[in-house]
Amino acid sequence: MLPLWHLLLALAPANLTVVSGDEGGLSRALAQAEAGAVITVEGGVWRGSFMINTPLTLIGKNGATLDGGGEGTVLSILAPDVTVRGLTITGSGRRLDAENSGVSVEAPRATIEDNILNEVLFGLYLKSSPQSVVRNNRITGFPIAVPRRGDPIRIWESDGTQVVGNVVESGRDVVLWFSSDLVVMNNSISNGRYGLHFMYCDGAKVIENAFINNSVGAFLMFSRDLRMENNLFLGNYGPSGYGVGLKDVDDALVADNLFLGNRVGVHMDNSPRQVDSIGHVHHNVFSRNTLGISLMPSVRNNAFWANAFLENDEQVLIAGRGGYAASNSWSHNGVGNYWSDYRGFDGDGDGLGDYPYRSDRLFESIMARYPTLRLFVNTPAARALDYAARAFPLVAPRPILEDNYPLIEMPPIPPAPKPPMPNGGPLTAAAGGILLLAVTLGFLGKESFLGGSP
Repeated sequence: MLPLWHLLLALAPANLTVVSGDEGGLSRALAQAEAGAVITVEGGVWRGSFMINTPLTLIGKNGATLDGGGEGTVLSILAPDVTVRGLTITGSGRRLDAENSGVSVEAPRATIEDNILNEVLFGLYLKSSPQSVVRNNRITGFPIAVPRRGDPIRIWESDGTQVVGNVVESGRDVVLWFSSDLVVMNNSISNGRYGLHFMYCDGAKVIENAFINNSVGAFLMFSRDLRMENNLFLGNYGPSGYGVGLKDVDDALVADNLFLGNRVGVHMDNSPRQVDSIGHVHHNVFSRNTLGISLMPSVRNNAFWANAFLENDEQVLIAGRGGYAASNSWSHNGVGNYWSDYRGFDGDGDGLGDYPYRSDRLFESIMARYPTLRLFVNTPAARALDYAARAFPLVAPRPILEDNYPLIEMPPIPPAPKPPMPNGGPLTAAAGGILLLAVTLGFLGKESFLGGSP
């Protein structure tokens, strides 16, 4: 009788190495592989479309490249428990209706890591692939107009998927739909349309990412129990131009984020939607945005505290008629927010202003009804209107919010996230954003920033 280890060796799947020059070798190896096999691709450019129908590990070494030649999807994964690592994947087709992709996954528990995807329409497309991992990939789309690009990452009906440590540049949208308990952590997403586009994704965590130079940093919709913490939103300035947009989101937590130089830092529309739900927005920095926070008139039941509002053109806007931000709380347990335009003082030395902060500028009130007047922000005409309202209280508008516990000192600044960055523009933009924050704090007499206590 053979020893047990001989029997185990005989039953173990064969590990294969495919080398450059073996035309058709990779397709043959994938078709013949047994479950659990490891296929190593040693360099070379492998042309065509490839398919994995067996649970296995596919590893690329020495610059191994899969090139689709501009046709269809480059690599399709139809089996569970597949790992793809270390490949360069390029040259998908350009048909949006066919969703041509670099890698398409239609099975659970896939791990796609440490790959480079370039000149692909859709990058990584996971369909009904729960408990998958998308980690440490670099994804760049075709250099074409944004509406004609595909999504660099698309997650569909894939609960429990992790998207970690990826660099995404010049795609369309990173889409995450109908997937609960997602983790999106430590990614850099730049120069696209929507950095993240969530719909129906309960229990998601969005932590320590950088969203730079997109039209919208992240837009989250129709979801519950979302955590958005320690992210950087820099220069998201498209036609919508939100750092974060929340629509019909319940029990959201937005904390310890940096919103720098966006058109709008945070925009809320019908969030929360349930009467027993509360949104929490605290310990964020809103600096040099056109609008710090924008609320639709019906928005209520949010608590804002320990945030720093620094030199935004408008700190808070009600985006429409008939609403007031008083339907939300602007303090929590006796802690309000820091406002760079607060004119009060702290006579008793408790760290809180002795008078409430009120957002009651006449020009802002007029702009809410006539947005085209934003052209005149910070002009002598706008300042004259606000001066007249202070001098003649009869023409002063009703305050849109009152913070009864305004902070005299800046709260500690959250640390900037440190995701991997592509070379060139986004890294330069991130450095510029950090410099912008440092300059802002310098104007306020602070000596430390990005993690140091003031």
